[in-house]
Amino acid sequence: MELETTMAESIRVMDDKARYDAACKRLLSEKIILAWIMRSCVEEYNGCDVNEIAEKYIEGQPQVSEVPVGPDETNAVIRGMAGEDASLTEGVVTYDIRFLAIAPVSGELIRLIVNVEAQNRFYPGYPLITRGIYYCSRMISAQYGTEFTAARYGQIKKVYSIWICLDPPKDRANTITSYSLAEKNLIGNVREPVRNYDLMTAVMICLGPSGGERDAGVLRLLDTLLSSELAAEEKKHILSRDFAIPMTQTLETEVSLMCDLSKSVEEKGKKQGITETLLASIRNLMDSMRWTAEQAMAALKVPEEERAKYLELLGKP
Repeated sequence: MELETTMAESIRVMDDKARYDAACKRLLSEKIILAWIMRSCVEEYNGCDVNEIAEKYIEGQPQVSEVPVGPDETNAVIRGMAGEDASLTEGVVTYDIRFLAIAPVSGELIRLIVNVEAQNRFYPGYPLITRGIYYCSRMISAQYGTEFTAARYGQIKKVYSIWICLDPPKDRANTITSYSLAEKNLIGNVREPVRNYDLMTAVMICLGPSGGERDAGVLRLLDTLLSSELAAEEKKHILSRDFAIPMTQTLETEVSLMCDLSKSVEEKGKKQGITETLLASIRNLMDSMRWTAEQAMAALKVPEEERAKYLELLGKP
């Protein structure tokens, strides 16, 4: 019974966390938000107006990967793009937000992925940038048979994988860093056209406390949008006043929903943590002092109305 109750509490927290993550992705998939990210992180859009990017250069409706679709299946959301890539040997990769955009100068299509990385650890067992590079590689290899064939490698479309890290290490806070291919002459001096090798870029956006240049740009925008501390009305006011983002009904609804879910996740997480800590203290007193569960709870001043719950968790009648 104890295990079932604890698992039930964990599942409720995880369910709200999943809904919160989905709300984050939907917010980030709004074209005006993507336009701000693109202007700051994708060199092809440097200097462009964000409204122009949103209205003119983002193709179709960005796909949020809530429902995975195999790459060999028909999917007309954005020119047949799927929310995942799959291979028999490498398994399935699901993308958070995936879309096509038109390069302002060349008019060519660019494939972009925006990922939200909300892990507390910037190095979750591996350098996060390696995952971004892997995603770029998968986006390029997935173009085979659709964008190019074996004899037409020149038709490969450039790809970007952009990662938004909510809780990076202090030395990474308030930074935006890009990683891409570059030409280096080892012997001799030649110049290959950049377009022939500039085919993938991974970008790491690391949020952090306010201050300095970040207050005027995309770092502050994302920090405001994804903050777990700001109230919904305050977020809407900042987005509208400082970033001229129209508060559509959809955007207002998603901002409010994300704030509500954020509070729910935090409150349930704290409650679960308190329960587990108090349960461990009760057990410790029962073992060390040879007390009954009732004596241990009395010493710890557990409210009378909550004692039945802890007796159930302890497996006591």
